[in-house]
Amino acid sequence: MDFLERLDARAKEIDTLLCVGLDPHPELLEEETPQGVLLFCKHIIESTLRFALAFKPNIAFFEAYGPEGLAVLQEVIEFIPDRIPVILDAKRGDIFSTAKAYAHAAFDVWGADAVTINPFMGKDAADPFLANPEHGIFILCKTSNPTANDLQLQPTISGLPLYQKIAVEAPGWSEHKQIGLVVGATDPDALQKVRGLTDTWLLAPGVGAQGGKIEPAIRAGLRADGLGMLVTISRGIARAPDPGLAAQDIVEQINHIRGKLARRQSTKPLVGKSTLEPSLAVLADALIQHGCVRFGSFTLKSGLVSPIYIDLRRVVSNPGLLAQTAASYLPLLRGLTFDRLAALPYAALPIGTAVSLQAGCPLIYPRREVKEYGTRASVEGGFNEGERVLMLDDLATTGGSKIEAAGTLKAAGLEVEDIVVLIDRQSGAKEMLEEAGFRMHTVFTLTQLLEHWELSGAVSAETAEEVRTFLADTQV
Repeated sequence: MDFLERLDARAKEIDTLLCVGLDPHPELLEEETPQGVLLFCKHIIESTLRFALAFKPNIAFFEAYGPEGLAVLQEVIEFIPDRIPVILDAKRGDIFSTAKAYAHAAFDVWGADAVTINPFMGKDAADPFLANPEHGIFILCKTSNPTANDLQLQPTISGLPLYQKIAVEAPGWSEHKQIGLVVGATDPDALQKVRGLTDTWLLAPGVGAQGGKIEPAIRAGLRADGLGMLVTISRGIARAPDPGLAAQDIVEQINHIRGKLARRQSTKPLVGKSTLEPSLAVLADALIQHGCVRFGSFTLKSGLVSPIYIDLRRVVSNPGLLAQTAASYLPLLRGLTFDRLAALPYAALPIGTAVSLQAGCPLIYPRREVKEYGTRASVEGGFNEGERVLMLDDLATTGGSKIEAAGTLKAAGLEVEDIVVLIDRQSGAKEMLEEAGFRMHTVFTLTQLLEHWELSGAVSAETAEEVRTFLADTQV
């Protein structure tokens, strides 16, 4: 049984999401010795094992006592019944050969079932811990320490903050169900965002002493099936006069919240799971949140009245959204051959600039109107005659403006074969461009976006159908 499947099974069997932390702080010990650590941990384990989905010993408190402390760690893990998973909080992460030694220590020497991992060095630093599907890892994603945001909120080349990129990519480092994420209970907003990106188990420390609250954390991080979240509490249990009663009370609180959420979920209309990749799903939602896509009644340049209006000029007003939008083009660029990017005025110019920065590719752009002074250039930027350019645009409707821009580029001695756009309105652009000898590549079709928004509840079924009908009636 894969490690996360084991968590599922035990959570259902004893109806708990409590992970009991074994953090023998010196002030909690009757005697500050290895023997004092052992007695402390055994007391917590004996008192709470009826309520614990898992135990999480923090290796630092054992290492502090040297070889004797590590011997106590081994004894503590052996004392925990085999049916209860043990997560060793060690935050490992190093080159493959070193990580392999760490994995051997965690699983074969100390006898843990899972270990926490720092993802900074990438997948190969995690691979040795994934050799056996019965073992698991919890990858640091959004931690609860005060300065975590200094790095974890930084945007990546994908446009996503670092912690969200980890949430999207790290669970896919194994084909087995053995990778969870560490997301602090002190940040319910981050928990909710991570839960929207992955269904894997979340280890959520920070309740109690660090300021996290049980109910906001559970509401944000729980899966739709009522599982998928380990609520980690250590000092809140260890400091209680009766740790067993404290653990029981916490489990009852958690299950009361789970029950309320389950009842509320049963009254909601059923929605499905988006077919978009997680990072694209986040971008699709952001386009609505930032007003780049609106629904209602809009008169278009053609005179038609449309139930949807797409204004991607608004992307430039939000740097994070601009970076995220640009990043969505990159996978399409990797399969194409070109010397330079050519962004079409006007909406695609800031997007093209962001793509150029992220991809490291030079950018030019064709002018809509040739200047009557200076160089009188029809194409701005440096280029050489005979080079192949990849055209970028924000939106494709009929394709006429793209054919005109390609003509300007060709008149300047450049070759154009491929055009990449963010959204294809599916109003005939692809067909018109193909007839003219161009290939169009698309991040989203409007049909894909409508399906996602309908499934996520962002738009009603009636609105989505109205847009589909409009598209069918106006297709070239």
